[in-house]
Amino acid sequence: MRWITRKHQYNFPRKTLVMGIVNVTPDSFSDGGLFFNPNKAVDHALKLVEEGADILDIGGESTRPGAASISVKEELNRVIPVINQLAKKTELIISIDTHKPIVAEEAIGAGASIINDIGANNNHAEMWKVISNTKAGYICMHMKGAPQTMQKNPFYKDVCKDVCNFFKERLNSLLDYGISIDHIAIDPGIGFGKSLDHNIELMSHLNKFNVFQRPVLVGASRKSFIDKLLGVPLEKRLPASLTCAAWATIQGSQIIRAHEVAETVQAIRMAEALIEINNGTNT
Repeated sequence: MRWITRKHQYNFPRKTLVMGIVNVTPDSFSDGGLFFNPNKAVDHALKLVEEGADILDIGGESTRPGAASISVKEELNRVIPVINQLAKKTELIISIDTHKPIVAEEAIGAGASIINDIGANNNHAEMWKVISNTKAGYICMHMKGAPQTMQKNPFYKDVCKDVCNFFKERLNSLLDYGISIDHIAIDPGIGFGKSLDHNIELMSHLNKFNVFQRPVLVGASRKSFIDKLLGVPLEKRLPASLTCAAWATIQGSQIIRAHEVAETVQAIRMAEALIEINNGTNT
């Protein structure tokens, strides 16, 4: 299995990729405002590079439950200066976390190679055109509704089956549009239109998504379902986040999206070592 992100190619199986989160926002749920200044965002991103990140995910619009949408102009003003600087300072792959086609296209032009799309549930021909024209890597994420509404009593008959059906339909649509399967990764969307039980069910059965033979991204870092399950505030969710990262690796997921990169790299490398020993293979 391979994943092509413009001029770069990942060949799997390989070591799990760690995607470091850089929120250039004033209101993200975990670090809103900390890196809103472009220079601070760049410094933080370069720190994540030193800690072992494989991909930098740059986002300019909060997608926390209930977050208000911002204009294309505002989002561009937040993310493009950061991507421009990072493209000059590191050779690391850059991802743009957006559901807006114009932002995605401008970000690719500035140096990004991956579009991380929370709005993949929309029939968005403009976004698909950007992917097709730029040959960017595309992360197709499941979300029920939109950030403004997604946590208002989300319902599924069978959350794993329903999310799998979404990926089946969406992959077929992307292929019909002419986008190569090699450019697509999938993300079950932990915390996006899911209750506590839904999130636990998805995390428990991440291996079900391996049937698509596409890289699976898991983003459970600091998510609120950890608090709902364990009663821990935001600043104390690292142990549970690392457990989710290690578990996702054991379940066969290929990309872990995380706030604390150094700790996450350590956790998943240990998980990989245990997998190799359990499988009787050598490094």
